[in-house]
Amino acid sequence: MFSKTDIEQYFSAEKQGSLFFLSVGIVAVIAALILFFVLKTPFYKGAAIPMIIVGLIAGGIGFTIYNRSDDDRIRNVYAYDLNPDELKQKEYPRMQKVMKSFKAIIIAELVFLVAAIFIFFYFRTNTEQQFWSGVGAGLFIMAVAALFLDVAAQRRAAVYTKGLETFVNK
Repeated sequence: MFSKTDIEQYFSAEKQGSLFFLSVGIVAVIAALILFFVLKTPFYKGAAIPMIIVGLIAGGIGFTIYNRSDDDRIRNVYAYDLNPDELKQKEYPRMQKVMKSFKAIIIAELVFLVAAIFIFFYFRTNTEQQFWSGVGAGLFIMAVAALFLDVAAQRRAAVYTKGLETFVNK
């Protein structure tokens, strides 16, 4: 039976997950800056590029979700008792869209992962193209991190969405 506790648990876990996503983004940006400005080799400069881009995106997403999680939790807990139709008409369709977007995001991350492996191995033995080998290495690291975090978030969202489905279809 879906309950207010399930709503509380989902949004609390979402908030914790977003903090981890934000942390990964911050660490990636710091690491990229060190690679680019301190280590300075073409390989490390190449690795820094996807790390800073994906790190900024991950940090932005983590920050956004962290900031909205409490409001979402409160709104949906109150809707459970006071306006159950809001869960049916707004929250459940929103979560269906979230689940579809996770599929697209995870497919994109897998494509980036394969591209990273290809780029790294294609350029790794060419000493004049070490920048591109670094791009592959940096992209690989960030694709693995993003994939790990998004699969975990998708699993949390799937449980919550299934609970919502039982609630709105009763």
